[in-house]
Amino acid sequence: MEFIKKIQSDMYAAMKSGDQVATDTLRILLSKLKEQKINSKNDITESECISIIKKLVKQRKESVEMYDKANRMELADKEQTELLILNEYLPKMMSYEETKTLVQTILKETKVKRISEIGKVMPLIMQQGGQEVDGKTANMLLRELLD
Repeated sequence: MEFIKKIQSDMYAAMKSGDQVATDTLRILLSKLKEQKINSKNDITESECISIIKKLVKQRKESVEMYDKANRMELADKEQTELLILNEYLPKMMSYEETKTLVQTILKETKVKRISEIGKVMPLIMQQGGQEVDGKTANMLLRELLD
């Protein structure tokens, strides 16, 4: 619950400072967190909170790409700002090199050589990397190494 309290206090600070984008972004985040709490009928863990934030970050990244392609820079900038705000609440993610090392290590341990066996390796990567590994980057590296 400390995690949610921090987000609430940050939202109130954004409201007081007049930062409308931060206020709206944190309001949406709190809404999603409360929705999860209601659906699970229990307090949500920090891990669940991070999972929800990752989903929102992924949505923002996709929106930025779509707006860039459509040449709607003002909307892309807004989404990018929201992305930066949400990223502040995520744990430090593994770097590209750290992710590559993890993928290579798991490939050696499992002795997987074919891309058709990606389903055996990906869950292990996500399990060992925890909240710090980016699944999309890990999947891309895995495909490169198995080609």
